Amino acid sequence: MWKFSLAFFCLIASTAFAEPIPEFSWKAVEIDQIQIGYGIQLADVNGDEKTDIVLADKNTIQWYENPSWTKHVIARDLTQRDNVCVTARDIDGDGKCEIAVGGQWNYRESVKDGAVFYLVPPQDRTEIWRAVKLHNEPSTHRMHWVRGTDDEYQLVVKPLRGKGSVDGDGPGLKVLAYSKPEDPDAPWRYDVVCDFLHLSHNFHPVNWDDDVEEELIIAAKEGVWHFDRQRDGWKSTQLTDQFAGEIRDGQLPGGQRFIATVEPKHGQRCAAYRQPDQKGDLWTPLPVLSDELKDGHALAVADYLGVGSDQIVVGWRAMNEPGVPGIMMFTPTNDDGTEWRQTRISGERIAVEDLKAGDLNGDGKVDLVAAARQTKNLVIFFNETK
Repeated sequence: MWKFSLAFFCLIASTAFAEPIPEFSWKAVEIDQIQIGYGIQLADVNGDEKTDIVLADKNTIQWYENPSWTKHVIARDLTQRDNVCVTARDIDGDGKCEIAVGGQWNYRESVKDGAVFYLVPPQDRTEIWRAVKLHNEPSTHRMHWVRGTDDEYQLVVKPLRGKGSVDGDGPGLKVLAYSKPEDPDAPWRYDVVCDFLHLSHNFHPVNWDDDVEEELIIAAKEGVWHFDRQRDGWKSTQLTDQFAGEIRDGQLPGGQRFIATVEPKHGQRCAAYRQPDQKGDLWTPLPVLSDELKDGHALAVADYLGVGSDQIVVGWRAMNEPGVPGIMMFTPTNDDGTEWRQTRISGERIAVEDLKAGDLNGDGKVDLVAAARQTKNLVIFFNETK
């Protein structure tokens, strides 16, 4: 296990805030050596009111118990090929999360590979969970539990590619929303959220309106799109027209909503867009935060500094495009997001596959968790910002 603290550096000084913006400080703790670390989720697995870490690794699904970070493997070898994603969330209000998994990952194949499983927990949640296989589209890639009406949740699963498509040409991918039956072994009803996007690497649940239902923002070859659940289906609205791979949302110091992206898929650019004044317009591009990422692969947007607005953390792995991996934070330094400060959090020791943000030690500060493929480590950045 290794620990270290890093200083920050700034590119732009703040002049828009009455009080100086705090500088992010942290303590990094490696809690495990892993194989790939395809996906992270932060949720309470065992009902002890502590946030645990759930990880989809190459051939295993495991969770790390807070605060000792003891590893519990709950699924092995679900498919012949790798796992690729995981989602964990308490969907029935019992204080313990439900978990679903995507696997049989095959990057370029778009006809037959892919798999979706719901994991049924035993009484002792540290033991192996029983896997229930669900219907799936090929190229299973990302998933979320998404809140619907009456506190019901659906499992939304998004492929990377449309069935039979090649490098973004051909049929659009089908995003499916599954409804969990009372008996998980019974057939799961599902409906189609959308079927016209291509090469969609990631998506994110949001709640931008006055109802309890969550919407989706999806990054794809066609840009970023917002999907709002209606009685007769999902209403789609285009937000940007640039090929995007990663997508998250946040709030600027002036109160306006923004979205953060990595462009294109596995791209070199970290960008941000501000919500327009006129509904239906494309979102306003803000200054490009970086165009020097090497294989950008993850975003985690949260208020790490405790200032009432959000900062963007981006991670890149330098795998498909060789170079030095890294993790960077971008902090808006004025109300409208036209000026940002840059803070380097990590370099070559962590080649990011995924990032997640959440308070892991109950101190009220948002911590950061990184899973890394080439460097094969799982690291917590405990927030020590003053």
